[in-house]
Amino acid sequence: MPSAAKDAEKKIESLREKIRHHEYLYYVVDQPEISDGDFDKLMRQLKDLEAEHPALVTPDSPTQRVGGKPREGFVKVPHSSPMLSLDNTYSEEELRDWERRVHELSGRQDVDYVCELKLDGMSLALTYEDGKLARGVTRGDGSVGEDVTLNVRTVRSVPLSIPKDRLKKAGIPPDFEVRGELLMPTAAFKKLNQEREREGLPTFANPRNFTAGTVRQLDASVTAQRPLDYFAYMLLENGRTYFDHHAKTLDALEAAGFKVNQHRKLVHSMGGVWAFIQQWAEKRESLPYEIDGIVVKVDRTSLQDELGYTGKAPRWAIAYKYAARAGITKIEGIRVQVGRTGKLTPVAELAPVLIGGTTVRNATLHNMDEIERLGVKIGDWVQVERGGDVIPKVAKVIDDKDHPRGHEAFVMPEKCPVCGTKVVRTEGEVDYRCVNANCPAKLMGTILHFASRGIMNIDGMGESLVAQLIDRGLVKNVADIYDLTKKDLLSLDRFADKSAQNILDEIQNSKKLPLERVIYGLGIRFVGERTAQFLAEHFGSMEALENAGVEELQAVNEVGPRIAESIAEFFSIKANRELVKRLGDAGLTMRGQRKERGTKLAGKTFVLTGTLAHFTRDEAKKLIEDAGGKVTGSVSKKTDYVVAGDDAGSKLDKAKELGVAVIDEKEMEQLAG
Repeated sequence: MPSAAKDAEKKIESLREKIRHHEYLYYVVDQPEISDGDFDKLMRQLKDLEAEHPALVTPDSPTQRVGGKPREGFVKVPHSSPMLSLDNTYSEEELRDWERRVHELSGRQDVDYVCELKLDGMSLALTYEDGKLARGVTRGDGSVGEDVTLNVRTVRSVPLSIPKDRLKKAGIPPDFEVRGELLMPTAAFKKLNQEREREGLPTFANPRNFTAGTVRQLDASVTAQRPLDYFAYMLLENGRTYFDHHAKTLDALEAAGFKVNQHRKLVHSMGGVWAFIQQWAEKRESLPYEIDGIVVKVDRTSLQDELGYTGKAPRWAIAYKYAARAGITKIEGIRVQVGRTGKLTPVAELAPVLIGGTTVRNATLHNMDEIERLGVKIGDWVQVERGGDVIPKVAKVIDDKDHPRGHEAFVMPEKCPVCGTKVVRTEGEVDYRCVNANCPAKLMGTILHFASRGIMNIDGMGESLVAQLIDRGLVKNVADIYDLTKKDLLSLDRFADKSAQNILDEIQNSKKLPLERVIYGLGIRFVGERTAQFLAEHFGSMEALENAGVEELQAVNEVGPRIAESIAEFFSIKANRELVKRLGDAGLTMRGQRKERGTKLAGKTFVLTGTLAHFTRDEAKKLIEDAGGKVTGSVSKKTDYVVAGDDAGSKLDKAKELGVAVIDEKEMEQLAG
């Protein structure tokens, strides 16, 4: 390389390092050393030099935070390990119940916890390769997210690259994954809405929804204009936690240059947790961003592995949600909403009221029993809460001299407000239902359910499109989705060749999804994601599930009489069986891998404790269960074996006390093999 080019390369790299340093000071630690004007000068110098030497431009250069043409869509990317949501708790009693379960499952009483603010944004996973940002992916359905790397690069608090010596000093490997929360500061959100009001444009509902919409902009230059912020809270290597303590993880992320929320605390008892929660209940309004609670995590990561996961959430973490924000307003009317199951839900139409930064115009009244309990009448003044700071509900009626009572009682209609069919209320149930299978309201909900992200994942098939498909008579049930043509879609409003092809591609891709998704998508009452998974594993095919009797269904894990009867009733209806056949003919997955359980460990109960050298907790559990055994969380006289790894806790002591056989992981393999 000529000396002039070498000099340019050195100067460019020096400028990049200076700019990265000042970006970190300004956007991460909020301690700027130079003025905005001086920072802009450095950036202009770098841009000019890179323009003179285009071969020296690198993806991690600060000038490349925004670049490229708008995209036509987002690529879906599987996560290295599931990005699960947290279970919620709303009281000190529920929090202590969670602590009790942690103690019982771990066999330990000396558990440390890390308390963090529950930021009200959206989860985002960042992958770094050789210290450089390689990919940014949304949470999506927890298993698969969307690649939004170009947009993530515009977020100034996200490092585009981290020097190797800094990573080494922080104890972080060169290839790693960071998970965190993307959000918009409250002041920036309010300013944006004020500007839109002045321009006569509609305002955005709340910072969280705005953030989610911003990061999915197809044009990264739009994202770059919106001041998003990113706080890191987890570090992974190959999908596994890297450090032995969560508190150490947060410190390492901070040392590496990530923005980590400073309002966190390591505590040694639930008393310390509760004190932290109370402290921030009083101070949360002073924060520059929205929070809706506190996240509590078990600090020791080996103990996290030991506690494991339920179907949807880790057992080692919990979210304490603060009491819902509330407002007082007047009920101007009550309408009935028909859901996809045919359930009729009364909805209060309210005089607009601002609650927690969101204008609320409607609130659920749940059912007639709730209306009678509250004593609600049209014209009443009521207290409205956003449950979990999200779903508005009527909490109570206000009855005082300043808020006179209404006089018009609400009566549930005898006929479905959508299709006119007589509604029914089954004895022993609180809900009124429309039983017309062809009710348009049910059809809309059924299709939206089927096409949703966590089921058949047909991106783009939202309310607007489904409404048009139903109105034009193009879709009368979910199987009709697979008969749609480009000509059909081009006949709809706002569809061009590319957008029509995108929908057809999404529909085609949905055929590759596994059997459990199809079962879940059928909308069988009481059959959720977890039950659908168990059914797919037990029967191995849709045909076997269709032909199963109630007794055989009850043999499936977590399927009781009510669920079994609901499944049998669904498949007893000829129209439903014809629907399933059409889905199979369309090419959807109708067969899965039946989970055949061995018999070598049949009737044997195991407890796992400590850190295993060659198995994760889930892998060991699967090995035992596949051989017919059962894994429980606590040692008792009924336990046959305790599998003890390194740093085994009080479960090992309990096993010795009760005379239960203690084995290592090699012996566990031999028993199962």
